[in-house]
Amino acid sequence: MIKIVTGDDRVATQKLIKRELGPNYELFEGDKLAKADLSDIFRGTSLFGTEERRILLKDLSENAEVWDEIEQYLDTEHKVIIWETKLDKRSVIYKKLKAERIEIQEFTGQKAPDIGAVFGIFDTAMRDGTRAVKMAKEIELTNDPYMFFGLMVTQVLKKYQVATGANRARWTRILRALSELDIQMKTSTVEPWLLVEGFLFRVGKI
Repeated sequence: MIKIVTGDDRVATQKLIKRELGPNYELFEGDKLAKADLSDIFRGTSLFGTEERRILLKDLSENAEVWDEIEQYLDTEHKVIIWETKLDKRSVIYKKLKAERIEIQEFTGQKAPDIGAVFGIFDTAMRDGTRAVKMAKEIELTNDPYMFFGLMVTQVLKKYQVATGANRARWTRILRALSELDIQMKTSTVEPWLLVEGFLFRVGKI
């Protein structure tokens, strides 16, 4: 089974992925794949040789060489979700997938967080992590966590640039923690808002 999800609502997409694939699945980044990898992904067996594999492929269409081959593997016996941040509906491959009745689900509707709200939540987190997490939960269903993260980085960079002495050292540690959060949000199967909220909860103690 192959399903494609696309759109800018990352929260809804993550929930669908978790519901369809469960907590344990194989993750492949499209830009790191070659055509030779596809057979192992779609035809290969699990480590135990019998059970159905659960696979998430991210932004496969950005790798044209691989994306053009995808139609050869539509009969895979594994459960595969292809997550496309942006999907060109005018492309030949997209039209072929539609013709083959591959399910394509689009999630849209999330908006960029209000700058003032982000700064207010972050400033609260520096004093009271628990309160900041509650504030974040109030906006997480309608706001993009990745944009929220980007605005937090902007705020911290501004504070770092004007800080001196021990205070500057602290903002350096916070920037390092943000760098780690960035990697987690790109690679972890944990929902991004949970990662952001974990950072907000502990940032005041960094």
